[in-house]
Amino acid sequence: MPTRKQRRRREKQKRHEWEEVYVDEDGNELDPEVAAELAPTQGRAKAAKTQPRQAAAGRRPVEPPSLRRTLRRGLLFFPLMLLTVFLLTGNDLTTAQKIAQAFFLLLIFLPFTHLMDVLLWRAFQRREQKSAEAKKR
Repeated sequence: MPTRKQRRRREKQKRHEWEEVYVDEDGNELDPEVAAELAPTQGRAKAAKTQPRQAAAGRRPVEPPSLRRTLRRGLLFFPLMLLTVFLLTGNDLTTAQKIAQAFFLLLIFLPFTHLMDVLLWRAFQRREQKSAEAKKR
């Protein structure tokens, strides 16, 4: 079942008598005659050049690792860990023991996630450095 957005896009494509729909930089539809007058080779070349930039601009910015973000992530995952401990242990442990076990899991989770953030950040920095060096050449 197509989504509403997909249906609107399909309807938009079908309501024109021609196959291609020309859109200017502001997002307005153009008639084929007007689009033909606007240097079609330049428009296509310009669209090809802007496409990679838009993809790069669409990415989320990568931020350096921080303890604050790691702690916030731990606070988000702690209830999930607590629920998991409560469901898996059954009646074997008291409530205090289950909470203590969830805190122990949190103590393992926090350094591990911070380490992963640091490793991913370093990999990102190396990748950016290599791409910057490749652009200079």
